[in-house]
Amino acid sequence: MMNISLTVPSMLEHAEKYFSKKEVISRTASGITRFTYADIAKRTRRLASALTKLGVKRGERVGTFAWNHHRHLEAYFGIPGMGGVLHTINIRLSGEHISYIINHADDRVLLIDAELVPLIEPLQEQLKSIKAYVIMTDDDKLPDTTLPNVYHYEDLLNEADENFEFVADIDENDPAGMCFTSATTGNPKGVVYSHRGIVLHSMALGLTDSAAVSESDVTMPVVPMFHANAWGLPFAALWFGANQVLPGPMVTPKLLAELIENEGVTLTAGVPTIWLALMKELESGSYDTSSLRAILCGGSAAPKAMIRTFETKFKIPFIHAYGMTETSPLVTLSRLKSYQTELPEEDRLEVRSTQGYVVPGVEMKVIGKDGEVKWDGHEMGELLLRGNWVADEYFMDERTNEAFRDGWLHTGDVVTVNEEGIIKIIDRTKDLIKSGGEWISSVDLENALMAHEDVFEASVVAVPHDEWQERPVACVVVKEEAKDRINKEDLMEFLQPQFVKWWLPDDIVFMDEIPKTSVGKFLKRSLRDQLKDHLKTTI
Repeated sequence: MMNISLTVPSMLEHAEKYFSKKEVISRTASGITRFTYADIAKRTRRLASALTKLGVKRGERVGTFAWNHHRHLEAYFGIPGMGGVLHTINIRLSGEHISYIINHADDRVLLIDAELVPLIEPLQEQLKSIKAYVIMTDDDKLPDTTLPNVYHYEDLLNEADENFEFVADIDENDPAGMCFTSATTGNPKGVVYSHRGIVLHSMALGLTDSAAVSESDVTMPVVPMFHANAWGLPFAALWFGANQVLPGPMVTPKLLAELIENEGVTLTAGVPTIWLALMKELESGSYDTSSLRAILCGGSAAPKAMIRTFETKFKIPFIHAYGMTETSPLVTLSRLKSYQTELPEEDRLEVRSTQGYVVPGVEMKVIGKDGEVKWDGHEMGELLLRGNWVADEYFMDERTNEAFRDGWLHTGDVVTVNEEGIIKIIDRTKDLIKSGGEWISSVDLENALMAHEDVFEASVVAVPHDEWQERPVACVVVKEEAKDRINKEDLMEFLQPQFVKWWLPDDIVFMDEIPKTSVGKFLKRSLRDQLKDHLKTTI
């Protein structure tokens, strides 16, 4: 067989040849613009040319600090195309963590959205490796800024070569991209993606029993392009010739609903908090979402009640997925097997609310205290992964030894696996609640609470207890229209038939908003800090 390297620029070249008329619908700070893939290819070649002129060398990192839009898409292909490494930076991290990851990655150039410049300016003295800042803006002129060595993105492209030849001798195992974890504790950890890993991951996204991305799709990644490369959707969509809707900055549920209706979006992706907000918008407004063939949901467990609402009320198929920054991120999707489509509705929903089974190209095993657990849906253990797009180390980080052992990634996720090979996340090891020597799943309690018709969000955390070591406390946000009719006793009564008595929360705390991480997950560390003395003062 021929041995042809799998590379990121070859994906763009394919789209350039065969899907030149397909479109990228890009929303920026000044509005919506449309580009064909032919346009994107020329602009991407110009970007690769411009970065080369700026002195970026092969293997060097180029950072992006940007929302989801066409210029960010051009960076996805232009930076690897000239031999560099795309480093997408989470704009929602603290200044301390942003400085850390830019310096740790040794970024040479930073591409930055104009509206995000104020976030970088206070950090400039700490950013020792940056040689040039390239500001991405729709305006003809650069914004006023204290940053040194500043260039205008469009000016650089206008002066560059639209016929620039991508590097031809890239080894498929060379680095093409880089992301850092969002770091709930300690500094973020860097994960480097190879050309080969990105191509194979993209191919997996096109499998029928995976996300089934195809030329006929209109994809809209709501998950940020700085979060695990928007789960790989921009790479796969361009390669396969799907139209892309990139929703830009400051996205609202109303904007998403309008984009779905106006652009005929067929596949969209994001974390559960995004879909909870969209669900609320769809319930209050009148939108045509009939184009949607699927919502792809990951990042944390999706409440069963939300899945039911999207599928039964709005007739939108809901695909529950699981992955990590370390896994590019696709690992599992929860799709019914052909013979499971005849199951009763509640049984089908039960399957759909799990994390599903691994996609081809990834292997998993679950290790408990006595070795591999039984596939019985009850015995719990830590999920271990390996595969063609799974990292084998962190970038220059001693924590590699904790997570990568014996050829496996130790995820820190506690799961069960049933006889079908379907995994269900019970909790993160650090979020499991140990009460009197027994384990309580915060995820199961959260999903049960969010199944109540008056509950909008719920997060359950462990609180120290003198007698039982830890006890669960539930933090709940109720729907606006229900604030005067729901109380703690109602929710306790709702939970009682579903759990044994010792699983029930010791208290329910009503909140206006639950704190979230930079990628939209519930920030349990913050809740634990807030509530660490709660039971002593309330009981």
